[in-house]
Amino acid sequence: MKNERNAEILNYIQQNKGCSSKEIHEGISVSLSYASVKRILFNLASEKLISKIGQGKSTKYVISPSFELLVPVDIEEYFKKEIDERTIKETFNFNLISETLPHTALFTENEINRLTELQKTYEKNLSRLSGIEYKKELERLAIDLSWKSSQIEGNTYSLLETERLLKEKETAAGKTKEEATMLLNHKDAIDFIIENPDYLIPLTVSKIENIHSILIKELAIERNIRKRRVGISGTNYRPPDNEFQIRESLVNMCELINGKEDIFEKALLTLALISYIQPFVDGNKRTARIVSNAILMNNKYCPISFRTVDSVEYKKAMLLFYEQNNLSVFKEIFINQFEFAVNTYF
Repeated sequence: MKNERNAEILNYIQQNKGCSSKEIHEGISVSLSYASVKRILFNLASEKLISKIGQGKSTKYVISPSFELLVPVDIEEYFKKEIDERTIKETFNFNLISETLPHTALFTENEINRLTELQKTYEKNLSRLSGIEYKKELERLAIDLSWKSSQIEGNTYSLLETERLLKEKETAAGKTKEEATMLLNHKDAIDFIIENPDYLIPLTVSKIENIHSILIKELAIERNIRKRRVGISGTNYRPPDNEFQIRESLVNMCELINGKEDIFEKALLTLALISYIQPFVDGNKRTARIVSNAILMNNKYCPISFRTVDSVEYKKAMLLFYEQNNLSVFKEIFINQFEFAVNTYF
């Protein structure tokens, strides 16, 4: 019922740009008190879905520039339509990085408060750990992250098999050499980040390329910025295919992320935008997850293993961002996984 009321009010504001609360109350079809309408408007504004123009009785409401990015989407309903039935943004949105995201706060006040409290819990927990205990917990998270990040890419190693491989270098029966290499490369990339705690401050294109190179070592994947078109399974979205546009987008992305003050925004943007740009022939999402974690760790924030993420749900959230530039579902995954990491490790 709450979502229906919010959707009704948002739809009215979309159709009637610059309307007052009184006009909204009188114009919507659902039966709500004027006080309820005012309360919903306040909540929608705090969630960055609408913006207020003017003050007092002259206050008007419009859809915010970040509406597309943040409006809640029913992901199951969205994917009931097949690829060719969905109305999507088929090409890369260059304005997203240069115009929309620099002026958008991705998290609501409540979400920031929740994440900040979790970070405080992480810092408190960390203060109680010895150096040996911290190293042990970090190794546990690194194994989980290597496993899940690889599983999202189709790797069939189990978590126990991954632990045996990374700790004892023992490969699993019936698995390919490439699967083992992918997992070992993840561990190498995480170890590199741990050994170089300020490596991604600031974030640069060459540093992203270096992380990618570690992740694809001894795999049949081309290094550096791609020079040809790539397709993405499950969607009609097409990332940029011009090498110079790809590089320019990455440069703009780095400037955007370096300019953000909030560490959670930095990490989430890195996670989403490297995948969205698809700068490499393969290994983009792997690189995004490792670089995003590096930003968290470089700033002494709790890293994320993604251990409890369903691989299909992760891909759906990513495709929603590709097709609609909507970050709501992916942001929810990020928040939930940060909470899981704080409560599970360290």
